[in-house]
Amino acid sequence: MEGPAELRTERLLLRPFRSEDVGGVLAYASDPEWNRYLGLPQPYTRRSAEEFVAASILADHETRPSWAIVHEGRVSGGIGLTSSSAGTAELGYSLARPLWGRGLTTEAAGAVLAHGFESYGLARIYAFADIRNEGSWRVMEKVGMRREGVLRSNRLVAGERIDDVLYAVLSEDPRP
Repeated sequence: MEGPAELRTERLLLRPFRSEDVGGVLAYASDPEWNRYLGLPQPYTRRSAEEFVAASILADHETRPSWAIVHEGRVSGGIGLTSSSAGTAELGYSLARPLWGRGLTTEAAGAVLAHGFESYGLARIYAFADIRNEGSWRVMEKVGMRREGVLRSNRLVAGERIDDVLYAVLSEDPRP
């Protein structure tokens, strides 16, 4: 099965995941600080990385396209869209902690939003994040998403009920 189209930005290549990406995924996902707001099992194992990469490769790329974020030749994160209803999809992303604060997630998210609206004909793309994860919701704001609200006690992360912030952007909304 062919994956989604490759996307290029000024500093990044967004491409479908490949089986050889397991080591890169394991490297960034093994960092407990990277995982703080995600709640994935820790320690993050090679098997977890293998399962993630396999699921990304086998996903239906019409309803769940995902890309490896490649920076300076190294898989350093992932980003994707998950169709939730007709014309609507959820954006999700992650990036290796040493690369935080450089605008790379914003760069990747902007490219995926544009691709989602142009190539998939989406009308609305939304994302949510742990309300304490200011870095994540700042990315959403920088790509033109608007805060729609707080989802109280929305998820269980590491045994704790957490609030999420919900952001969205419509195809007709202005974007930076």
